Amino acid sequence: MSLWVEFQEKLDLSWAKHHVDDRPLPLTDVKVMLEDVGIRLPAHKVRDILKTLKDSQEVEGDAIEKQVFHQLCQSLQSEDVAKTFRTSKQHDKNAEKIAGAMGAQHMVLNEEQVAFSDWINNNLSKDKDVGHLLLLNETGSDLYEKMDDGILLCKMINLAAPDTIDERVINTGKNISIFKQHENLTLAINSAKAIGCVVIGIDSHTLNSSQGKKWLILGLVWQLIKMYLFKQISISNVPGLINLLMDGEDISDLMKLSPEQLLLRWVNYQLDKAGSTRKIKNFNEDIKDSDIYSDLIAQIAPKDAGVNKFAMKKDDLTERAEMMLEQAEKIDSRAFVTARDVVRGQDKLNLAFVANLFNNHPALDPPEEEFDIIEETREEKMYRNWMNSLGVKPRVNYIYSDLYDGLIIFQLMDFIKPGIVDWKKRVKTPEQQSKLEAKRFQEILGNCNYAVELGKKLNFVLVGIGGSDIMEGNKTLTLALIWQLMRAYTLSLLSQLNSDGTPIVESEIISWANKRLEDGGKNISIKGFQDKKNKNALPIINLIEVMKPGVIDYSIVKQGDNLSGPDCLSNAKYCVTMARKIGAPVYALPEDISEVKHKMVMTVFASLMLADLN
Repeated sequence: MSLWVEFQEKLDLSWAKHHVDDRPLPLTDVKVMLEDVGIRLPAHKVRDILKTLKDSQEVEGDAIEKQVFHQLCQSLQSEDVAKTFRTSKQHDKNAEKIAGAMGAQHMVLNEEQVAFSDWINNNLSKDKDVGHLLLLNETGSDLYEKMDDGILLCKMINLAAPDTIDERVINTGKNISIFKQHENLTLAINSAKAIGCVVIGIDSHTLNSSQGKKWLILGLVWQLIKMYLFKQISISNVPGLINLLMDGEDISDLMKLSPEQLLLRWVNYQLDKAGSTRKIKNFNEDIKDSDIYSDLIAQIAPKDAGVNKFAMKKDDLTERAEMMLEQAEKIDSRAFVTARDVVRGQDKLNLAFVANLFNNHPALDPPEEEFDIIEETREEKMYRNWMNSLGVKPRVNYIYSDLYDGLIIFQLMDFIKPGIVDWKKRVKTPEQQSKLEAKRFQEILGNCNYAVELGKKLNFVLVGIGGSDIMEGNKTLTLALIWQLMRAYTLSLLSQLNSDGTPIVESEIISWANKRLEDGGKNISIKGFQDKKNKNALPIINLIEVMKPGVIDYSIVKQGDNLSGPDCLSNAKYCVTMARKIGAPVYALPEDISEVKHKMVMTVFASLMLADLN
């Protein structure tokens, strides 16, 4: 098929979607329609073209006929004014459709591919380990094959959550073997899980570009970019967020909000300060006219930035969006969106645009009075990441508030023992709950009491824990329940690999580890997960070497019985990353090992046993 025939089919499809029965196209929509078919022109050029058409009387009134528009496109395309639609940075909105299993259709949006690739180029181009992979091309079409060796993904994870991966473990180089590529991808997947990404249905083979599963790669990339953008949006990083509290709220109420909700509040706070009557409820419909963005940028910009709101005087939405983005550029915050993405209300990219604005210019005064910052503990964060990695809905932001209605707990219990939850008869979802506050209170309490009842069926130790403790977010008792959920989940995975399906107990994990160490000729053993020998991580490091001979680089490992704290932590960092690299889904942090947090140490050994049996 010739380039022009393909282009003409594209044009016909676009026209049919927007203009039923071949009605004329309003002149105000010409620029957007040109971009829709891949011809990107500056606003002044479009104005000149329309003036010429009017002067020649090819266009009468305020609309253009389909035939005249066709001829215009043919002329522009043949003149190569904006290159061809193939090379336009803004591709057509008809995303690439990819067939999946069971007849499923997956969409890969070209504008996301472009924006994400641009972000990767901007943030990793100076990293020598990925010099052979970057820059990604302008369209981002080579993003998928550049992910094949796993190095880019590992680096992105460390941008999203610094120090998650010990970079001494990454297999680097221009032409690493297929085996080492798969090791990197396995490391990336298990590390992504550990920081709360949902990677269900993904392994080192499905991520390979030869499998054609672009939607999986783009989905994981978006999760990491979003995590990177959101990591600064917290009270500990920006104490001025306290200004976003509403009447009757305290800091714990802010902790309950997702980053998306905090950003919406932030935008509305700045709009109010700017004297605007507008309010934003989403990152799609509400921002399409660029007015909210124009007010926001003018409000948060430094006084000497030269930002103006002239865009709001323009009638053409695309032209208005372009002028607004020029103002964002003045404060080094033009990223993720094009004018067309704004006009169309591209949700993900507009969310990223606003998050980037916040990170660069929060424009929040420090609180007038000192207050106690509620910081998430290491343990709380690890539990939250574990729950989120399983794909629970809604996503958990703050464990004490988000478990209050029992629904997250029920999902976790269903992972542990499928079918244990009677969703139809015993559970009240938000849609089923009464609108009367008193009755809804009883229904939620009923959920929480049922969660305690099921916990006892799962042999949890719940002495002194009632449904009201979950509902009220009692910290000590909630943590006790979550730990037992995580422990039961980990042991349930091991039990599934038992030939007879019988439950695995912790003493069996210790026996397995010691036998593997003995059989591998390692002169080391542990008495239990509280054994102080675990402090230097050497039992785990040697166990990994026994499981995968030759995988440990002992020149990195600190040896000896009386290692310093930093040396113990160095070993712990190395062993956690190595465990993930050989396929163990480790959620624990290096500090959990060097401080011998026996519960977390148990999960590390259990994860290694799981990888070994697998």
